Amino acid sequence: MAVATPSSYSITMRLHTSTDYAVVGRVATAIAEQGGIVTAIDIADSRHDRLVVDATCSGFDLNHTDGLVEAVEAIDGVKVHKVSDRTFLLHLGGKIEIKSKVALKTRDDLSMAYTPGVGRVSMAIAKNPEDARRLTIKGNTVAVVTDGSAVLGPGNIGPEAAMPVMEGKAALFKQFADIDARPICLASRDTEEIIRAVEMIAPGFGGINLEDIAAPRCFEIERRLRESPDIPVFHDDQHGTAIVVLAALRNALRVVDKWLEESRIVVSGGGAAGSAIVTLLLSAGAKDVIVYDREGLLSADDTSLSRDKLELAQRTNPRKVRGDLGDGLQGADVFIGVSAPNLLKAEWIRDNMADDAIVFAPANPDPEIDPAEAAKYAKVVASGRSDYPNQINNVPAFPGVFRGLLDARAEDITTEMLIRAADAIAGVVKDEEINPSYIIPSVFHPDVADAVAVAIAGEGKTSSGVTGPIKTGSRATAAPVDETGTLPRVR
Repeated sequence: MAVATPSSYSITMRLHTSTDYAVVGRVATAIAEQGGIVTAIDIADSRHDRLVVDATCSGFDLNHTDGLVEAVEAIDGVKVHKVSDRTFLLHLGGKIEIKSKVALKTRDDLSMAYTPGVGRVSMAIAKNPEDARRLTIKGNTVAVVTDGSAVLGPGNIGPEAAMPVMEGKAALFKQFADIDARPICLASRDTEEIIRAVEMIAPGFGGINLEDIAAPRCFEIERRLRESPDIPVFHDDQHGTAIVVLAALRNALRVVDKWLEESRIVVSGGGAAGSAIVTLLLSAGAKDVIVYDREGLLSADDTSLSRDKLELAQRTNPRKVRGDLGDGLQGADVFIGVSAPNLLKAEWIRDNMADDAIVFAPANPDPEIDPAEAAKYAKVVASGRSDYPNQINNVPAFPGVFRGLLDARAEDITTEMLIRAADAIAGVVKDEEINPSYIIPSVFHPDVADAVAVAIAGEGKTSSGVTGPIKTGSRATAAPVDETGTLPRVR
């Protein structure tokens, strides 16, 4: 049976029971016997003829929670009156809001915040457009833009269905970096329309965060937008993932006492995240990286590859290894998965990979291999799951990245910035703390966002008062970026 988690599939059952208080114990036992986790049992009302009991518990999926309800309903003297899904309750009315920062209680207030006083501010911005960052929300506002075509987990679900995810992203921006983010869900899959829409809304934002747009369309959209608005454009699915993977790998290599430049790395998945990870690893000094995708191991001498896959192959696989994933893992030090569930076999880690292997399996919702299985043979294991150590997701990266970009009033983001951000995250884990089960700081670690912000902005001070630069204990040093210092264009 899969392991239940305390939140994702959490329900509260309103129960009408007999007046026997021992029924509470029977309810808890029934849930536990079915593999559920009881997080709370409260007697909401006690009458002479019945008890009203609220039982809150968690399962591992919808079928499991349905089974928990059935198990409770089968208890003598218990009737399930109502079942509430706590995740849906949390989303009622949406997760974010807009509030005024100024008091509007008198005519005097209105005359400054609105007409006629606001006209003076508008005219000042008309004369000097750069003042918009200082005198409006632009300087602290990010657009979270999606077309709903590649939402993590559900996939191609459309802009309306993507809204809860974008709201969640906006909430994380506010929580971890005090940035006001706005979900922008576009009803178009046309590359030109999306580019034009973002260009038209850009004056109201200090940065653009592209989110959950399917490959290969996302590559062209990001490339074109980075050439157009005078504000930074960041595709989180690509570069946020790459930053956190590089940070985790820096520390995993510290654990096993290996060097990035000397390690053999296999990346499973040549899409948006995989391409960005490869680009950042190579820029950080990796020499031997192989990419596995639907076509097998990508190699520059494979004439059947598409243009995008061929371009990726030409930058990787220096030994021209061909075959399946197992072949690529021969002698590999590191496996990084951004692909699909259950692709990696435990015996490949045991028989094919080098000693003290590092396995990252962050595919969501189901990883490339069960982390517990991987841990039998790998020295360091990371996944995208919150119920295992070393969770890899984008949250440690993007809030601090945009905090630094906004504070620096940056117009672009470079590869050097991304590497500095990864080193900053890695450096939050101190030498005395690092071990195989702790290579990446928690998203709730108080130092992460500020460390990343300072690293992105370089020398100077963030809005939260933290000064730079950040020093890390990373084993591998960053290789020089390209001569322009800009982010390589990834197809």
